Amino acid sequence: MVPRSRDRLVVATGNRGKLEELRALLAGLALDMMGVREILADPPHVVEDGATFAENAIKKARATADATLMLTLADDSGLEVDVLGGRPGTRSARFAHDRATDAENNAALLSALEPFADAEGRLAALDSGGPLRARFRCVLALLDPFTRGGEPHFVEGVCEGSITLAPRGAGGFGYDPLFVVAGTDRTMAELDSETKNRVSHRGRALAALRPVIESRLAERAEQVARAGGRGR
Repeated sequence: MVPRSRDRLVVATGNRGKLEELRALLAGLALDMMGVREILADPPHVVEDGATFAENAIKKARATADATLMLTLADDSGLEVDVLGGRPGTRSARFAHDRATDAENNAALLSALEPFADAEGRLAALDSGGPLRARFRCVLALLDPFTRGGEPHFVEGVCEGSITLAPRGAGGFGYDPLFVVAGTDRTMAELDSETKNRVSHRGRALAALRPVIESRLAERAEQVARAGGRGR
């Protein structure tokens, strides 16, 4: 029997940090994962103006699936800080400005927190003495244009924690050096990749989505088998 070729999945992101995390989290599947820029020289531009992470993830998944006709995974994620009313939220990647670097976004976050925090990163202005509570939230949307009528399936993962005013750690990306993971004394940037993938918002979302991906791959295999049977 000729072995079935590996399926391909395109990820609707140009963020290499996200792409590498997703590849690690889906290791073991008979799946070749590629970023959209590896498939298209001119990827679709998606205006991420949704009010929620889910709205943005679904927009990105639909645009990329329409352009590539491939099984597509889209991620929209960010940081929510309680004293900032949930900001930066859906604008996490653009908190400083639309083309901001990680360093610029981190600086913008620290600046926004100055009125609330003391030197230890606690709620001085609110006189509660508590930590600056925050969470990372991730929504993943999976869309296959050839099964289930092209309807997206999405899952959410959350990692609770707090913000430190003194960045720590050299790993990760984005706000990782400022985010202390709940139940630990380490920032996300201080965690090794295995630990981060287990406790992170993206890791938790992928754990929920992985069986759905496996199911979609099985559906595709059945479709191919039926089409092959009809062609005999």
